[in-house]
Amino acid sequence: MNLASKLLELLQSGFGGLAAYLAAHVLLCLLPAFFIAGALAALLPKEAITRYLGRNAPKWISYPASALGGFLLAVCSCTIMPLFASIYKKGAGLGPAITFLFVGPAVNILAISFTGVQIGMDIALARIILSIIFGILIGLLMAWFFRKDDAAHAEEAKNSQIFSQKAKIPANIVVFFLLLLGTLLAGTLQIGLFRNVFAEISLSGSWALNLQAWLDGLIPPLPALGIEGVSVHGLFLIGLLVLIGLSSIKGFKGISEGFNRWTYVTLGLITLTLVIASFSVNVSELGLQIGLNGRLVAEILFMAAIWWMSHRYFSAMERQEWLWETWRFVKQIIPLLLVGVFVASIARGLIPASWIQAIAGKNTLWANLAGVVFGVFMYFPTLVEVPVAQTFLSLGMHRGPLLAYLLADPELSLQSILITNTVIGKKKTAVYVVLVAIFSTIAGLMFGWFIR
Repeated sequence: MNLASKLLELLQSGFGGLAAYLAAHVLLCLLPAFFIAGALAALLPKEAITRYLGRNAPKWISYPASALGGFLLAVCSCTIMPLFASIYKKGAGLGPAITFLFVGPAVNILAISFTGVQIGMDIALARIILSIIFGILIGLLMAWFFRKDDAAHAEEAKNSQIFSQKAKIPANIVVFFLLLLGTLLAGTLQIGLFRNVFAEISLSGSWALNLQAWLDGLIPPLPALGIEGVSVHGLFLIGLLVLIGLSSIKGFKGISEGFNRWTYVTLGLITLTLVIASFSVNVSELGLQIGLNGRLVAEILFMAAIWWMSHRYFSAMERQEWLWETWRFVKQIIPLLLVGVFVASIARGLIPASWIQAIAGKNTLWANLAGVVFGVFMYFPTLVEVPVAQTFLSLGMHRGPLLAYLLADPELSLQSILITNTVIGKKKTAVYVVLVAIFSTIAGLMFGWFIR
């Protein structure tokens, strides 16, 4: 294979991974997360964050609260980033914010349960327990290393406060957050209540099968390598994402000055996209089978309640600030996320699978460190890392380095590192990356000793 062919193959891998990511992963996960992050930044009283997660809050309250918050809200490493940025901006202490950042994607309910089924409950339980312990330890160390900067950050948050330290979260905000969280959980939980199809619509014809064959030829799905491919359903959703991006430029850019028709177009497209993403769509020889399921019903109910409540119980200024903060997080994070996924997809194609057994076949210090490096350069969307880890295991990877990989993968992906850097700066990000690498390596090494 000549250089031009290899470059073309790598570019195809990069764009293919990006397309597959957008088609299969972003919609029901990231869109609600950005709205939650925007609401955190705009609607939640600063004191509700600083009181429990602030630098001066008792550690026995702030760190468990951070771990619990990450556990409840996070779905994956990309989802946790806008939430992390928002709570840190609102005045959370560096230590609790870092604990929130680490624990959230690591103890994702979906990934943990899937890990237990596919790889074993020993890995799943170790992932939960060690993530919580190490997340708190890393947060404590970060707070101690950067105590002067953290004090300045706390003072800055204190000086900008309007309400008293004992301010409570209004009931309308609590309900609103629960509705937003409902859209996230309804879109991501893989349970029968949401997945089971109760009615089906069939669009007959060979066009769907031909289109799917063309997409598979353009972006070949390789589940063992974490490449999901692009479905007919996914292609349509990518088109809707492009429309959202174009309309949001005019709809959200000047949102601080008030709503315009493009704002309503954008919100309508977002709602439509979440609803369409909820359908169960399959291609067969008979045509396109569109299944109606519980997820679809839940998303429609939650979205209707959210828009009604935002209009009924929040002022125009509060709605504008919410959407502005959401737009700000999108502008900050999405470009880095797309670049990171693209680069990670190319890097994945450069690492031969045959190296895995030679490098990580035994439970050694270097093998566990290699597992951490895999997590950095071979990032896979949530749940995809589990079959990839299963592939590593079948190729001879030891279970110790495998755990090190599963701990590092959601924490140290290239895009997560880039985004963390924009939130807390280069120096703090570098120390955080080193600490995660060290603790993940130690976790894998210790686990490998116990399972021999």
